[in-house]
Amino acid sequence: MSEPPKFEVIDRRKMKAEEEKESGQAPAPPAPPTSSTPGEAAPGPRLVVNEPRRETATQPPAPSAEEQELADALPPPPTAQESHDQKAAYDASAQRLEDLIRAQNPAAGPQPPVGFEHLVQQFYVTAMLQMGAATQEGQRPRVDILGARATIDLLGILAEKTRGNLTEAEDRMLQSVLFEARMAFLELTRMMTVQSVPPPPPPGKK
Repeated sequence: MSEPPKFEVIDRRKMKAEEEKESGQAPAPPAPPTSSTPGEAAPGPRLVVNEPRRETATQPPAPSAEEQELADALPPPPTAQESHDQKAAYDASAQRLEDLIRAQNPAAGPQPPVGFEHLVQQFYVTAMLQMGAATQEGQRPRVDILGARATIDLLGILAEKTRGNLTEAEDRMLQSVLFEARMAFLELTRMMTVQSVPPPPPPGKK
């Protein structure tokens, strides 16, 4: 019985490297090994496809019927050039007024610039005055409760429309002022409600 033929495994990579060495060519780098684990990506350079960025900006809400009616009744907005020219004329007029005041009163320094905090304080002071604050002793406070409610609602609208666009200090100030104004409104309306309720009749009388 003849012996089975013998098989010899020849490393072709070694032979090719020797041939390239003899011919003066640099050997090609070996191919990266493939991963034997199913589902595992093979190491080495991979093709990366850049997906288009999705815009995450939210669309502004659709205007209500009242807002649309108001917008239709307004004249067309000024152009950019008209707004620029008007702003320049306003700044020049304000500077002339400040120069005139300082000429009549040299001790007065320049007026500080108006910032967001001045707007919030203006609403707060107006609401407190409408609720009878700063009334002199012995005088009956003059309360405009409906006007105070409208001013406090304006502060709420300001907080809603500027959400995400304020600094931490500006947002903290606005939220504190709005909280204090609403608390004063609640206390005042509670007192007004108690005073307007007639006392119960004495026992035994109808």
